[in-house]
Amino acid sequence: MDNEQIEQTNSPEILVEPVVEETPVAGGEDSVFRIEQLFGSRTRARLLGLFLENSQRAFFVRELARRIDAQLNSVRRELKNLVDIGIVLEVDGEEAQIDEKDEEGGKADNRRFYQANKDFPIFEDLRGVMKKVAVLMNHTLIQELAKHGKLDLLILTGSFTDSPNIQTDILVVGTLKEEGLQKSIAEFEREIGREVNYTYMPREEFEYRRDVGDRFLAGILQAKRVVLTDNIGKV
Repeated sequence: MDNEQIEQTNSPEILVEPVVEETPVAGGEDSVFRIEQLFGSRTRARLLGLFLENSQRAFFVRELARRIDAQLNSVRRELKNLVDIGIVLEVDGEEAQIDEKDEEGGKADNRRFYQANKDFPIFEDLRGVMKKVAVLMNHTLIQELAKHGKLDLLILTGSFTDSPNIQTDILVVGTLKEEGLQKSIAEFEREIGREVNYTYMPREEFEYRRDVGDRFLAGILQAKRVVLTDNIGKV
C-alpha cells in the first residue's frame, strides 16, 4: 500500500473516456455491495483476488491467512474449493516461486504451496471481473472514508481502469485523518485481494494543483477514471 504523490515528467499518452459519476449498486442507494454476495464466501473472494493479482508467485497457507485476515480452517477449506475448480494449483516447495519464509520457519521444500493457474481457460476474464468488483464496492469505501473526516472527491483510476500510465490507483481529496485513511485503504485492499497505490490531497492543494496545470493531477483528470463521489464540482 503506497501513498503516491509523484510529479510526472512527461504528459501521459492516454485516451479520455466518459467519466462514470457514480457506479450504481443493485438494490438502491442504501445498498452496499459485499464481495461475498458474488462469490459465496468472503474468504474465497479474498483468496481469489490475491491469487489473480499475484499469479507470478506461490503462497503457503499461513501466509494466505495472514494476508487476507482469515482463519486457517476457512482458508484451507476455500483453497480446496479453488484447487478442485482448477483456478489454483497446489505445488511443492521445490516448484514454488516464493518471496518469504513461513513465520514458523523451516525449509520451503518441506511444505505445500498454492499458486494461480494462469492456464485456466477464463483466467484473464476473472481478473477483469475482480477489477470491476472493486468498483462495485465503492459505497463501502466511501462510507469507511467518511468516518474519518470530510470526503470531497474519490476517484478510481490506474489499475482499476487499465490506465498503466497513471501512477496512482485511487485519488482521495478532503480533510481526513491520516490514520483513518490508511486503515480504510488497508481494509479495501484486503477485500479486493491486492495492494493499491493511493494519493491523498487536502482540497486546497487539489484546487491549487488543478489551477496551475500540475502534470500529475492533470494526468489523473484526463485519464479513464471512475468518479465515486464528487463534492467539488465536475472534474
